[in-house]
Amino acid sequence: MRLFVAILLTSFAAMALAEDPDCSGIDRWPTRSALVRIANAGIVDKVDFAKTKTARLASERIGQDLYRQVHRVIYTERSGKIIEAIVVNDVSSEECSMSSVEVFVVSKRLGSTE
Repeated sequence: MRLFVAILLTSFAAMALAEDPDCSGIDRWPTRSALVRIANAGIVDKVDFAKTKTARLASERIGQDLYRQVHRVIYTERSGKIIEAIVVNDVSSEECSMSSVEVFVVSKRLGSTE
């Protein structure tokens, strides 16, 4: 019985320490892959990477060490034009590229209703 309790407590501690992988950032898979897809579609030209921003919006565990993540990426072209995208892909603690990216280009942002 003590062994069972020890194993149970150890597994709860490991689950508490486990964090969702952080795949945000301009040099990470979601941001770079989405840029390739957007550029291939002819939507973006020359990006100023110093102004590029990536933020993780959501992360959901979908399997053992497998997460589906949603990122908001804002690209700024050298001309000043802003391109905003929502990027969805699967990641693990080892890889941010467990799946291809699904890219949604935000064509218009509506204000709040406050």
